[in-house]
Amino acid sequence: MFTTQSLQPRFTAAPAYDGYLATGTPEQQRRWAQVLDAAKLTPAQEVLIAGFVREMNILVISGIWCGDCVQQIPLLRRIEQANPTRIHLRIIDRDEHRDLSSQLRLNGGDRIPLALFLSEDMEFCGLFGDRTLNRYRALAARQLGPACPTGVAAPDQGELAATLADWVCEFERIQLMLRLSARLRQRHTD
Repeated sequence: MFTTQSLQPRFTAAPAYDGYLATGTPEQQRRWAQVLDAAKLTPAQEVLIAGFVREMNILVISGIWCGDCVQQIPLLRRIEQANPTRIHLRIIDRDEHRDLSSQLRLNGGDRIPLALFLSEDMEFCGLFGDRTLNRYRALAARQLGPACPTGVAAPDQGELAATLADWVCEFERIQLMLRLSARLRQRHTD
C-alpha cells in the first residue's frame, strides 16, 4: 500500500503545523488557533507523551477549510508539543495530493483529517481518522444528517477533552508498536 520510498519525500516536503496554518486565510487561522488554545493535555497525558522514546512521524492529510480538521489537527499539534524531539507532525493538503488522498477514501468518500503514522525510518505503522470515536459520538448527539461542522466555534471542553484523549490513545498505541518492534529494538539495542 504505502512504501518508505513513496512516503519519505512527501513527509520531508510537507510543512510543519505553523507552515501549513500560514496557508489559510486570517479567519481560518483564527479558528485553528482558537482550538489549539482550548486544547489542554492532562498532567497524566503530558507525562505519558513525554515518556515516548521512539520517534514518530505523522503525516496528516487535511484541508485548511475543513471543520473536522480545524477541530482535530490542533489537538495533534498539542500532542507534538508535549514531546517535540520524538513526535514530528507534517500536514499536506488533500486536494494538492490527490494521488495519495484518493487511495485513502473511507466509506466511499474523501474523509479528512487522516493521519498516517510512520516510524523513524518512514515505515507505515497505521492510519487514523477522519474522526475519533468521541468526536463521532458528539456529532451523533447533535445531528444525524450529512452536515459538516464549520469550525466557527471551538467544541465544548468536554468534547474537546474526549477527542484529545482518543488521539492520545492512538499515539500511545503507535508508540507501543514502535517500542515493541523487534526490528527497532535490535536497532536501538533495547
